Amino acid sequence: MAIDWITMAAVGILAFCIVFAANHLSKRRLPKWLMPAAIGGSMIAYSVWNEYSWFDRVRADLPASVVILAEVQGGAPWRPWSYAFPVTSRFIALDRAAVLRSAASPDLVATDVLLVTRWGQTVRVPVAFDCKAGARADLVEGAELVPDGTLRGATWVAVGLDDEMLKAACNGG
Repeated sequence: MAIDWITMAAVGILAFCIVFAANHLSKRRLPKWLMPAAIGGSMIAYSVWNEYSWFDRVRADLPASVVILAEVQGGAPWRPWSYAFPVTSRFIALDRAAVLRSAASPDLVATDVLLVTRWGQTVRVPVAFDCKAGARADLVEGAELVPDGTLRGATWVAVGLDDEMLKAACNGG
């Protein structure tokens, strides 16, 4: 988030420099309101562009093996335009290249689900899937899928064979 503030300030300084140079190079003085309007307008325009292009820029940088499972859009009081035009601020993804299949039970897979937030740390949640039964288990707090295909420390939750997360994990890797 600090980088966004620094970049926004740099955009404002650039707008100042452009208007300052234009004012000194022109034969007639520019209106006094132009300087603050140019600085403020450029900073707001940059901020809006940065918010709305964040998800597309991040998605473009992801490897082809990463599948976006869900996008979370919404608005906020400090960016009122986002109520009319919601902005993506987080998403859930799964990397098919990181899927590990059980040797003893090929219908069981384990992988990490990525929880990506605009200004937060990316969180990796280890998850096991039973591709045949259509079930999922979060491998947190010491839970694990042992090599013989046994689930320890967690319980299977039925999600159905049409679940996007289950399909991404079971059809990849």
